[in-house]
Amino acid sequence: MTDSTYARQQLDQLRQLMELHAAGHDHFLAQSDNIGTPAVFGGQVLGQSLQAAQLTVEADRAVHSLHAYFLLPGEHAPIDYEVTRVRDGRSFSMRRVVARQGDNIIFEMNASFQTASDGVEHQAAMPQVAGPEGLQSEHALRQAIIPHLPPYFHDKTLAPRGLEYRPVEPVDLMNPPKREGQIALWVRAMDTLPDDAALHRALLAYASDHGLLLAAIAPHGLSLFRGEVRMASLDHAMWFHRDFRLDDWLLYVFDSPSASGARGLCQGRFFTRDGKLVASVMQEGMVRPWVRKA
Repeated sequence: MTDSTYARQQLDQLRQLMELHAAGHDHFLAQSDNIGTPAVFGGQVLGQSLQAAQLTVEADRAVHSLHAYFLLPGEHAPIDYEVTRVRDGRSFSMRRVVARQGDNIIFEMNASFQTASDGVEHQAAMPQVAGPEGLQSEHALRQAIIPHLPPYFHDKTLAPRGLEYRPVEPVDLMNPPKREGQIALWVRAMDTLPDDAALHRALLAYASDHGLLLAAIAPHGLSLFRGEVRMASLDHAMWFHRDFRLDDWLLYVFDSPSASGARGLCQGRFFTRDGKLVASVMQEGMVRPWVRKA
């Protein structure tokens, strides 16, 4: 299989994952993908929930924010999404999404949508980092450690499907050093996406959950792949500021301003190559180092 064939195949599978099937009034059913995480990847549920909400909103109203809670670990199995039309005003719409597997509610999200409007503008500056050209892909870095992992992981992607990440400063995933400050990744879709702004936003929500929580353990030099820490997303908030395309490179920079009480708070920003801030992210997650018994 050529690299281009593999890329197209991976992205097609991701697009299929974001295709929701109507299952009654404002109910949608979606499939799940097992990328190697113990529970269903949180970014998948974020992206699919946003897709469900977008299917109930007029096309001229784009999502500008979402606030979500991960309530239970999801299984690698189909998920039912129920949308409640909370409000439709002159400029804003609000949707609530509940994700279920069987009798369990595993996830809840509120999302707000707005018609295009003009107003004052400013933004934070993009950090000056190396561009994506010549950087090694995260996929290659993770493939190198697969022989050191249990057999279960050997056929898993260990990262969101259909997207390419390139860390600006790669680290040894098995023996990471203690590091402070921001982590920077370049990310884009592996191949061309259709001109569907709603799909690009859903896929950015999907992409935003990858790597973010690792910022909470970076200052402590802990390795997730050596089983030194247990981590799980608890909540996730995202704000969409400006238009973008995910089949062009975006810079994802993130850090962790605080960790305490077995929780880590992480924040991130997405920039286009020309420095435009297109989205911001906040997430808190469970961070519990494994205590080895003597």
